[in-house]
Amino acid sequence: MQLPAIDLGIMAEHLSTHEGLINKLKVYYELVNEPRIKRLIQVNINMLRNHVVTMLQLINPDQSREVHLPELPNIDTLFSPIVHLNENEKDITLELRSTAKWMGMENFNSALMMKNNKVKNIHIMMAYQNVTMQSLYNKIEDIYGEFIPYSDAELQRLTFKKYYHVQNE
Repeated sequence: MQLPAIDLGIMAEHLSTHEGLINKLKVYYELVNEPRIKRLIQVNINMLRNHVVTMLQLINPDQSREVHLPELPNIDTLFSPIVHLNENEKDITLELRSTAKWMGMENFNSALMMKNNKVKNIHIMMAYQNVTMQSLYNKIEDIYGEFIPYSDAELQRLTFKKYYHVQNE
């Protein structure tokens, strides 16, 4: 497949970013002791490696097979309550969550700029996988009481009333 230059340039940048992230995750893997977090980091590494392989297949001008992004494994079973994370593991989990969020935004924004529909759609799927990783890291953080402020019903009602007319115009 012949790629538009913008798609090739974006993926070239992504490949170097993925290389750095994989190496960072390997370091984090060695620093944590909690087995479920270790497993989640390994899933994240494998996901990023799959992204690399998929981008290399898209870039390869001699590639004749259809390119598909492998799915994430089902790892919801990892999330029975974690008894104790040390401060270092908590910090690593927060960093991993933030990195997954950033990568999701990066892949989605890149997809918006890409011209080849196959490359664009695969990057949207990559963004979705990153968001999935973010939510998995959130499950660990939720155990430690992440603070999420909520609005009250009156504020929601006022907002609803202000914009209700838009649907009828």
